[in-house]
Amino acid sequence: MLKTLSSIALAGLIAAGITGCGAKPAPEEADFRCKQDNVLAPEWTCMPMAEGAYAGLGVAAKSKAGYNMMVKEAQANGRSDLAQQIQTQVKDKVENFTRATGVGSGESVDKVTTAVTKQIAKVDLAGSKMIKSWTHPANGSLYVLMAVPEGSVNQEVKDAVKTSFKNDEALWQQFQSKQALESLDKEFPTE
Repeated sequence: MLKTLSSIALAGLIAAGITGCGAKPAPEEADFRCKQDNVLAPEWTCMPMAEGAYAGLGVAAKSKAGYNMMVKEAQANGRSDLAQQIQTQVKDKVENFTRATGVGSGESVDKVTTAVTKQIAKVDLAGSKMIKSWTHPANGSLYVLMAVPEGSVNQEVKDAVKTSFKNDEALWQQFQSKQALESLDKEFPTE
């Protein structure tokens, strides 16, 4: 009996040892902080946003040409990103607006959306400005946040939408309804 109890105890210890060794370590918590090349960075370098403005991120690698050249390159890259952000957001808003006002068939909506998007792609970003900058401490890259006020872009969008609708008399008549203008003001606030 003693031998049986000893065998059971020994088997229990072995089983506990094997089970204990096989336990997985606790998983590390995910780190969702903004990092650029494994260095903590300002949040806007990961999610470019500015209140009341469309925003884009520009980056320039450290250059032997000097800091001023890096600033110009980063700003140019930021304006390019800014233009893409505006184009994407405007296209979404225009598509939502044209659906909300019940304008024409899908083909007409696509036509208007395409016309407005092409016009907005040409929006002059002269009003854009650099609002933040950060230099990466390890590699010397320059990050800049470029922004242009939503109100000025939205006014150009409204003008482009009106012009596009005027090009098709049937769509323009539908557009002139009070409901459409109110919807347009909601989609593109200028105040």
